[in-house]
Amino acid sequence: MYPRLIVFDFDGVIADSEVLANTVLAEFVTEFGVPMTVDDSLRTFMGKRLVDVLEAIGVMTGRPLAPDAAADFMRRTLARFRTHLQPVPGVHEYLASVEGVARCIASSSSPDRLAACLDAIGLVAEFGPHVYSASMVARGKPHPDLFLHAAARCGVAPDDAIVIEDSENGVRAGIAAGMTTIGFLGASHIREGDEARLRRAGAHHIARTYRDVDRITRSLAR
Repeated sequence: MYPRLIVFDFDGVIADSEVLANTVLAEFVTEFGVPMTVDDSLRTFMGKRLVDVLEAIGVMTGRPLAPDAAADFMRRTLARFRTHLQPVPGVHEYLASVEGVARCIASSSSPDRLAACLDAIGLVAEFGPHVYSASMVARGKPHPDLFLHAAARCGVAPDDAIVIEDSENGVRAGIAAGMTTIGFLGASHIREGDEARLRRAGAHHIARTYRDVDRITRSLAR
């Protein structure tokens, strides 16, 4: 039997979206006069809430962004997702293999973005109402607030849950929440050194594919 709750991050864990989103973000920052590559964006922004990303861009560019900057960035990102977004390889099969196990999404992305992306990759029904955004809590990752909120809404104690995360901030949040945390390396944005970073952040296990995730979660059966 699996643990009682599986908590999924979204970008880079369910949707193979990090390269797409950070391509748009790098273009966005470059337009403000600060040249940025996709790899720069991944290193700087991955795992952070949009509000924190925009604040950081303001600091980098030396001026606050316009009030419509967030909406403009989201329009660009969702347009890219509609034509290019794909699920992370193996996620559909893994979800089918754990049918009947409580699952939820706990992501730094906004509710609107999560809804649009789940629809684009055909996974709305897999999670139903159990899609939680960092906008719902006071503090985003690496703080544990979002994961604790998700577990409470699902009616499961944190130590009965596992987290699947691809970012250092996400792994730290899972550890801080008292959940068994899997560092996931199965999406297209993964670069050399990411495994070491997830291990330093405290990941209990490392999975390179969803077959690894399945093996690990089966080993955690109680």
